[in-house]
Amino acid sequence: MEQRGAQQWARRCLLGCVAAVLLCSVASAQLRYSISEEVEEGNVVGNAAKDLGLDRNTLKERKYRIVSSRAEPLFHVSQTDGVLYVSRKIDREKECPQSNTCLINLKTVLENPLEVHYVGVEVLDVNDHSPSFPEEETKLDISESVLPGAKFQMKAAQDGDSGSFSVQQYKLSENNYFRLEVKDRGKDGKIPILVVKKSLDRETTGHLTLVLTAQDGGKPAKTGEMNILINVLDVNDNVPVFSKDVYSVRLQENAASGTTVIQVNATDLDDGSNGEVVYSFSNSMNQNIMALFEIAKTTGELIVKGPIDYEDNDIFEIEIQASDKGLAPLTTEKSVIIKIVDVNDNAPEIEVTSFSSLIPEDSRPATTVALISVNDLDSGLNGKVICSIAEDVPFALSPSSQDKMYSLVTKSPLDREKKSKYDISVVARDAGQPALSSEKTISVFISDVNDNSPEFSSSPYTFYLSEGNNAGGPIFSVKAFDNDENENAKISYHIVRDGRGDNKLSSFLSINSENGQISALKSFDFETLKSFHFQVVATDGGSPPLSSNVTVKVFILDQNDNAPVILYPVSSNGSAEGLEEIPRNLKAGDLVTKVRAYDADIGYNGWLLFSLQQVSDHSLFSLDRYTGQIRTLRSFTETDDAEHRLLILVKDNGNVSLSATATVIVKLVEPKEAFAASDVKSAAKVDEEDNVTFYLIITLGSVSLLFVISIIVLIAMQCSKSTEYTSKYLQDANYDGTLCHSIQYRSGDKRYMLVGPRMSIGSTVVPGSHANTLVLPDRRHTSGEVRYMEVLHFIINVRTYAPEMEKLLH
Repeated sequence: MEQRGAQQWARRCLLGCVAAVLLCSVASAQLRYSISEEVEEGNVVGNAAKDLGLDRNTLKERKYRIVSSRAEPLFHVSQTDGVLYVSRKIDREKECPQSNTCLINLKTVLENPLEVHYVGVEVLDVNDHSPSFPEEETKLDISESVLPGAKFQMKAAQDGDSGSFSVQQYKLSENNYFRLEVKDRGKDGKIPILVVKKSLDRETTGHLTLVLTAQDGGKPAKTGEMNILINVLDVNDNVPVFSKDVYSVRLQENAASGTTVIQVNATDLDDGSNGEVVYSFSNSMNQNIMALFEIAKTTGELIVKGPIDYEDNDIFEIEIQASDKGLAPLTTEKSVIIKIVDVNDNAPEIEVTSFSSLIPEDSRPATTVALISVNDLDSGLNGKVICSIAEDVPFALSPSSQDKMYSLVTKSPLDREKKSKYDISVVARDAGQPALSSEKTISVFISDVNDNSPEFSSSPYTFYLSEGNNAGGPIFSVKAFDNDENENAKISYHIVRDGRGDNKLSSFLSINSENGQISALKSFDFETLKSFHFQVVATDGGSPPLSSNVTVKVFILDQNDNAPVILYPVSSNGSAEGLEEIPRNLKAGDLVTKVRAYDADIGYNGWLLFSLQQVSDHSLFSLDRYTGQIRTLRSFTETDDAEHRLLILVKDNGNVSLSATATVIVKLVEPKEAFAASDVKSAAKVDEEDNVTFYLIITLGSVSLLFVISIIVLIAMQCSKSTEYTSKYLQDANYDGTLCHSIQYRSGDKRYMLVGPRMSIGSTVVPGSHANTLVLPDRRHTSGEVRYMEVLHFIINVRTYAPEMEKLLH
């Protein structure tokens, strides 16, 4: 026994260590190894990576693995060196029952790029089972009239091993009456048959005990025994005879239980019980077949008992035995061949062997997303499978060189901004009638790449900024959007500082790189700077980054930050005071003098008004509110004082008016010799004033005419759009005939206003009041808004520079 165990162990070690690493099929790139069953866990099968020519340094990165549907796989592969190992003990008889060759096919997969290699492992049988009979002892009744050559089939011994380790031969103990024949039934094994070699004599030998030994092909061989108890009976010399030599029938799979397959018939020429025939299965019948069929004992009907599945077995050979009821029954056997007809009862199966669920949107067409295998257990057309997906997705199925394998690939460019996820339904349909199908959904997510530049919400930006802003404080902001995501959509802002042209002012600006808020590092002065522009660049966080720029136009709005400056009388020591000597003989309405003043602001902020604050005699002098001219109200009398002091206030028309004062001292002198000269001077001065007034009237008339034309053009534009707007927005204008009139224009969130004599930029207009306001509707269309703005800017310029022209004339 010790020697036998040592030999068996040596054989196992030899088989395990010398596992054949042979390429079985170069064309299909498959490996095939051999390994003995029952080897220990961790036993080496072979170096699959090396034999496949794979780079062992990339195995772990490419996730080299075995794809298996088993809960407990039989093998595993190392990602370190690519060696194929046994994961657990393999029982060949369990994995490949009743099969001469036990070949286990493995799928090995690598990713990035996707590769599939097939490895076959043949599990070699070892002699680990002994033959055994269904019964330790069987009884056999044989009539003494049995002639030499009569045969009695025994129950075959079973051996869990296969091939050469299964039952190879039978031996019968030495006797004078029987010899042994062995019938080879192919996959059902070898069947022992007792053959009578000498007539029996019940009176000489009534009972006989034989020993039947079954032996396998192992070295050393294993055996099993069964005792045969033979009881010799009296004469029954006719055996039943079947009506046909061959029974063959076709049976559709899934036939209902109780369905009659065929009815056999046998007759016996004997009389009485010796001629009555009963039917049964042969002793050689496999237990699995007996679970599927049964036979009616008296009628010979072969009936379906269990589920018939073509995929399990497509043909059955059933041995039916006909026996008479003699004291020593005679039997005969006949085979019934049942061919199973396949029906389409199996839907295709879809298996995703490898899958990349996240692919970048810039993937090229024909990029592999997944490997899909389909299988159908049916045969013929019932097992022919066609795989398809919807046509409205940018993916396609490409057949693989392997049968029933497909590659899911991209067929057109992807755009994550349009669609970031695809649920792809893979449909597998067989060619049976009716066809069966199955469906599997694969979710593919599209990852973002930086393919979108930032876009500003407006281009260009136009901002209006009041002068005197707080230095260092925010003044406005820009905003850009990016259709990408994550870092590719993270936007930073900066101002272009190239020092050219208007961009020189960009050094006085700063921008928050995260939110686009722009701050001014200095306070702007309208009198120094009217407008400027600069450029802002928005850059995303992609790699490489993408950017876009926008022009920002800034218009400075005037504020009333300059007080009037007295030009005459000339200021001295901080006060403006002048002396005017006039003759007493002036008449009412004569010009005494004129106060001149200047304001650096424009518009109503620079529009000056004159008022007489203090005077010794209100009946003598008058002051023109707009020109600053001082004239006599009446002639002087002898009782009037010789000297009069006039305090004149000069103020602008800003929201918060600024002012200055001037003092004019008027001294009355007697005409005498200087009277003529005084008259000449007065006349010359009056002529000069008349000329100035004439030019001023012409200038103001021209400006007023231009303003009226602008208003008419603006109203005409409105009327051309819709009479509804005219009636709705231009009612009750109440234009008072003065040069200044208020116009309000609103665009989006911005409101622009031309102010009247008592208003300035920034004044609040009470809703519902149109007394001094021309309201323009908000068209919200770019072209219309541009036309309104052009007219509006023209009106602003006309009204803004009218006082400047007046000052030049002064």
